[in-house]
Amino acid sequence: MSATTASPGAGTGEPVLTLKSRIGFMAMVFGMFMAILDIQIVSASISEIQAGLAASPDEASWVQTSYLIAEIVMIPLSGFLSRLLSTRVLFTASATGFTVFSLLCALASNLGAMVVFRAAQGFIGGAMIPTVFAASFMLFPGKKRASAMVIIGLTATLAPTLGPTLGGWLTQALSWHWLFLINVPVGIVIALVVWNTVDIDKPDHGLLKHFDWWGLLAMACFLGSLEYVMEEGPRWDWLDDEAVRWFSALCVVAGIAFFWRALTRPEPIVDLRAFRDRNFAIGCLFAFILGIGLYGSVYLIPLFLGRVRDYNSLQIGEVMFITGLCMFFTAPLVGRLLNKVDVRILISVGLLLFFWAMWDTATLTVDSAFPQMAFGLGLRGVAMMLCMAPINQVALGTVPPAQLKGAAGLFNLMRNLGGAVGLAGINTLVQDRSYAHRLHLAEQLNWARPGVSDHLARMTGVLEGRLGGASEMAALGRIKGMVTQQALVLAYNDVLVVMGLLFLACLPLVLLLRRPRPGGGGAEAH
Repeated sequence: MSATTASPGAGTGEPVLTLKSRIGFMAMVFGMFMAILDIQIVSASISEIQAGLAASPDEASWVQTSYLIAEIVMIPLSGFLSRLLSTRVLFTASATGFTVFSLLCALASNLGAMVVFRAAQGFIGGAMIPTVFAASFMLFPGKKRASAMVIIGLTATLAPTLGPTLGGWLTQALSWHWLFLINVPVGIVIALVVWNTVDIDKPDHGLLKHFDWWGLLAMACFLGSLEYVMEEGPRWDWLDDEAVRWFSALCVVAGIAFFWRALTRPEPIVDLRAFRDRNFAIGCLFAFILGIGLYGSVYLIPLFLGRVRDYNSLQIGEVMFITGLCMFFTAPLVGRLLNKVDVRILISVGLLLFFWAMWDTATLTVDSAFPQMAFGLGLRGVAMMLCMAPINQVALGTVPPAQLKGAAGLFNLMRNLGGAVGLAGINTLVQDRSYAHRLHLAEQLNWARPGVSDHLARMTGVLEGRLGGASEMAALGRIKGMVTQQALVLAYNDVLVVMGLLFLACLPLVLLLRRPRPGGGGAEAH
């Protein structure tokens, strides 16, 4: 028997965890880190990629959108493919394909090639993410599973947090090509290590006879069009844009077809039966909310620092680093608590701390910098770790082994969908609230008020020496810019409060969770 096979221990009925198993699992975790990191690693360097490929800003956004759309299709499909091919074959093929297309992305000379290669990179690499979740339940016995949940939780939260920082540093120090070239040596090592160390299940090639091609097409159209609408909707005023309208209609039609086939086929492309488990269903809802909080905050804070404070990507990374640092130091504590404290208590504390972190951060001003933001950003890191690992254990800890691989795919899909919906909602809310605040602030700028006219006079006097007769118009322009900037800061604060209230509103759902038995789920479920 292979050293990594989840073989029963002597009289325990639990899998034996060997050094070879640990090496294989850590290689898989690094693969998952790469796949999640690449969602955000290009975000701070889009302008450089745009210039390198001679693309417009709207076109360049597809470098990120194509990856997200393709990845979100693969994540739920990975459960079926893992049963069909085995964890070892699927993960090795995924890491290899991700590496090859990373190299091709670095070599792309035009936007069309880059979008195709990024889509392929996201689709093939997307299988690594849920496969790690399922493998942790098959590899780690009993109480040792808590450490695996912490490692996975830390990776899933740290990767998008560090993505913009690492991407900005690589682009400034080397070039944007290294955003993709950095994956090549790491991907080769991961593929070789996983192939030689991981052997936890056997393939079932008979499933290919029942492969639901129409179900796959419906799922791809449903999730792909949903991701497109979430990405492009805020930019083009949602249904006012013809393309968004057509993709919305496709999403509805394909969604109906996908759920019909998933619920009626004997071997559906995605097994939805896991949602019958109450813990899994609630855990998926928590994963959706976590996606909003994780990707939303990683997006919103750098947006504030870039647009209001005029920070470059490296300066933004230095401010955001406190979040990752707090995650890193909180992880060992969470690992110990998972085996000693009811996970429902940990989730409750995590939700409350996230609300507190957002409430504290939602005091931004045009002068806010690291000293004013450090506590809230650090507390958010602690909160994310207290939420992520316990929710992973609750959601997958009671799922029967036969449904575990598919359930892991659905669980990760919900987190990514939460991120997509969250970013769309954030962009829409920022637009609406900044417009409302601009109107309110403009009403306060009444020229009959002495303070307003005095400020205009002083600013005109300052500019008169340089601009002469145009000084008054320039002063008015500056005042308009100040109003726009203040309105934007107030809108960011509003969005942060809404995100915090969303986590607070989920707190009662903890009462509906069943406490998973120690080491339950996965390999030990019957």
